[in-house]
Amino acid sequence: MGDLFKFLSLEEEKLNWKIVLLLIMVAYAFNIAVRYIYISYIGDIPQFYWNGHLMINNNDGYYWAEGARDILSGIHQKNDLSPINMPASILTATLAKFFVFIPLDVLIEYLPGFLGSLVVIPVILIGRALGSTWLGFLASLLAGMAWSYYHRTMFGYYDTDMLVVVFPTFALWAIIWSIQKQDKIFLFLAPFIEILMIHWHGGLYNIATGFFIMSFIYILIFSRNKENLYLLILLLIPLLRIEFLYQIVLLVVLYLSLLKVDIKIDIKYLFIVIGVVFAVLVAMPWISNILNSGYFTRASTQADGGFKYFSVVNTVSEAIHIDKEVLIHRISGGYIGFVLGIFGYILLAIRYPIILISLPMVVLGLFALRGGLRFTIFAVPFFALGDAYIAYLFGKFSYKLFEEKKAKIVYYVVSLAIMFGFIYPNYKHIHQYIMPTVFTKDEIMVLNKLRQIASRDDYVVSWWDYGYPIRYYADVKTLIDGAKHSGDVNFPVSFALTRDLLSSRNMAVLDVYFTEYNYNHNVSSQDYLKSMMKMYGFKDPNDFLDYLSTNIKLPPLKEDIYYYLPLRMLKILPIVAEFSEIDLKTSKMNYHYFKIANNYKQIGNEIILGKKVKILLNKGAIIINKQIIPIKKFAMTSYDQNNKLHVTIKNIHKNGLNIIFMRSYNKFLIMDDFFFNSAYIQLFVLENTQGLFEKVILTPYVKVYKVKK
Repeated sequence: MGDLFKFLSLEEEKLNWKIVLLLIMVAYAFNIAVRYIYISYIGDIPQFYWNGHLMINNNDGYYWAEGARDILSGIHQKNDLSPINMPASILTATLAKFFVFIPLDVLIEYLPGFLGSLVVIPVILIGRALGSTWLGFLASLLAGMAWSYYHRTMFGYYDTDMLVVVFPTFALWAIIWSIQKQDKIFLFLAPFIEILMIHWHGGLYNIATGFFIMSFIYILIFSRNKENLYLLILLLIPLLRIEFLYQIVLLVVLYLSLLKVDIKIDIKYLFIVIGVVFAVLVAMPWISNILNSGYFTRASTQADGGFKYFSVVNTVSEAIHIDKEVLIHRISGGYIGFVLGIFGYILLAIRYPIILISLPMVVLGLFALRGGLRFTIFAVPFFALGDAYIAYLFGKFSYKLFEEKKAKIVYYVVSLAIMFGFIYPNYKHIHQYIMPTVFTKDEIMVLNKLRQIASRDDYVVSWWDYGYPIRYYADVKTLIDGAKHSGDVNFPVSFALTRDLLSSRNMAVLDVYFTEYNYNHNVSSQDYLKSMMKMYGFKDPNDFLDYLSTNIKLPPLKEDIYYYLPLRMLKILPIVAEFSEIDLKTSKMNYHYFKIANNYKQIGNEIILGKKVKILLNKGAIIINKQIIPIKKFAMTSYDQNNKLHVTIKNIHKNGLNIIFMRSYNKFLIMDDFFFNSAYIQLFVLENTQGLFEKVILTPYVKVYKVKK
């Protein structure tokens, strides 16, 4: 048993800091290099460029970019939701001021890769703290480019994820180093990094709390001394719910005080005091935070007032439960890397229990099975350490098989070769993972034109997926976006996009009116529908929604309202409709028929749209799953050489489904009356305004309309 324990021990290679820095540079360069694979694939696609620069591939990124843009310009309008006080925007703007020769669009494109790859530094330093810099180096090669971590730190994926793992991994290294080396600087550095990481993303509060619990347990069992007790006291400061600057001041004051004051009290009593303080000041708020945190649940299903709205979580892929196979591949790239990563992590924990302080990040990564794929990134560095430990042990075993002159070379070659075996599935995936930009050049051209037409105080109605890019490129206001998209605020916009044009116009005006009213009167409630009903004297929401289909008297607006309708919204139109096609009293969904056929084949009088769908031209009917359904309306749209749309509509039967052949797009649309009469279909597909909307910008890819007052 003693021999096994000795074999599992890490043997420091006696590397000086110059060699350590060289290994960090190599690991960092390697992870940057693999990110350029993506650039090499998309670099020749003109539609992914704007003003000569590649665009980002993450919707949320435009939120932080908007804040950085407004910080740099020094201008933003009231109630525009621009995050000018958020760390990600401030950091980006600061870097843009320092690197004045780099355009903002270039900075936000490449920043995720260059910042995300910094994770190699704490991973290498954790290995060094445990006893082997080489172990940390091996792990860093994988930690920075494993499947899910690459996804969320690749070039173009501009988001807070670029540092959301880097910060806590640095904090973990500082904690381990402080406990192992009793270094007084790290007594300050560990809680300081935690304060920064919580300020960067509030969801990291849970990891900081987990670090405290695991540090408390480890110190209690293995390393009870005054310095480590001081560390626990200082680690409480990031968990106090006070302002960021107050935390920094408190940390500095308490740190300096602990250095000067020699507390003469029995250590066991200090543990009791620290435990009580933690339980009283942290535990209960932490539980509340987990239950209510927007990081775990980014939407509600029921607003104050009893209305049962459709939850956005049902439609966000990253928040939907994932299966075990997806979890395995996203954390380690494959089954072998995942299984050996767990095995290696367990062996490492047996030999060096201090690594168990990382358990909160590992558990959070595995929590992805329930919480969604976004959490997998937190486990990546530690599965990489587990894989690296297996590679290290094989290298160490090989070392013993050769004479001393060759043994060292064999040790490095074998361990590195095995590590590249773990890396290869992830490297192969990077070659296959091509993420398109959020918008194409043609879509951005429309927003750029809109920017020249609309005022900064005007509103644009569109789905929340497009909210941030619209604000960034058109510099206007939106009603919903990637953060403001709970069920109660999505309902009016969904209604405006999917109901008849008169109802749509009325709802859009009322939604903008009450959005501005709530902002200007500091009303915290977002239940605009309830306010609308109160204005018109309705108690039943269904009666009020029916009322909107009539010519009602609308409140005056100083702002103009535009509709931004992209072609890409066509494929998610049924999802958009779900948010307003719900009975607000019973939560019962109203489902409607909508199908897109992108391929078709005509044989005589039959147009085959799929295995179980075909149009019978001579009978004016359509067969769906062997059921013959009459065609009510048959419309055909096509563009001429001047991009002018021509529409023909033929009425066939009084009842049935409607068919639209979008000839220029090679698409057939099959739908019931609900979707045929919807604002999106009428405005984008048929360009029918019914005198309620003004045509502003019309292209085959995006159409912009203005609500007539």
